[in-house]
Amino acid sequence: MEWLARQAVRAQQKARDLPSPCISVCRIAASNGLCEGCLRTLDEVGAWSRLDDEGKRAVWARIEQRALRAAASSQGDRA
Repeated sequence: MEWLARQAVRAQQKARDLPSPCISVCRIAASNGLCEGCLRTLDEVGAWSRLDDEGKRAVWARIEQRALRAAASSQGDRA
């Protein structure tokens, strides 16, 4: 998930027209309610097209944090 965190950083730096985080892996994990592909909640996925750039940037910021936590967790699993 480190790659998703890096993509989130790049997306947040855009002034406008932020890209969708969707990577066409659309499965909601029962364990945490997040999409396994983009780490968004169902509410975030559903609202995406109605969000302004600031709202999209906020979603990307949450994705970045979730991706970093997932990467750290997977590192701990390998130790």
